[in-house]
Amino acid sequence: MPQYENPWTIPNMLSMTRIGLAPVLGYLIIEEDFNIALGVFALAGLTDLLDGFIARNWANQRSALGSALDPLADKILISILYVSLTYADLIPVPLTYMIISRDVMLIAAVFYVRYRTLPTPRTLAKYFNPCYATARLKPTFISKVNTAVQLILVAASLAAPVFNYADSIYLQILWCFTAFTTAASAYSYYHYGRKTVQVIKD
Repeated sequence: MPQYENPWTIPNMLSMTRIGLAPVLGYLIIEEDFNIALGVFALAGLTDLLDGFIARNWANQRSALGSALDPLADKILISILYVSLTYADLIPVPLTYMIISRDVMLIAAVFYVRYRTLPTPRTLAKYFNPCYATARLKPTFISKVNTAVQLILVAASLAAPVFNYADSIYLQILWCFTAFTTAASAYSYYHYGRKTVQVIKD
């Protein structure tokens, strides 16, 4: 049986804050206000560090919703940042297409898992009730590495026009490494499949 839990934890609120900052960052990048964008990105990164730290150290702040909301917030933030940075000609189109495609497939998988783990009768009210926990998600190690690499590339790309190294060969090497970890992360979810989902029994 699924369990009811409090969704209004500090880590979940921090994840929601990160989601809210994503369109702000996208606007700043499109407007080429890279100095302010760097500051806002640092704030978003701080929310990511804090929500993980709090959830690991205070048991009453952990939740099944948080296990999905934290990576979802990362994916929304990363997707908006990559599209915006590609628009600003700071990240190549093929790399952004690769990252967005992987994230869309993972988000679709999360919604599918939510549907499959709901007990019958399945209703929309039950499906979208954040208090009704049915499964916890366990990201693979390479997926965590990939998220970190993607965020490092975002930080480097945001700083490139500020510090005048947009044509650096090291930035291009980072593009290739990001593509490699993205492909490896996608394969890890395909390979491990159900091992990345823990269904809540009681």
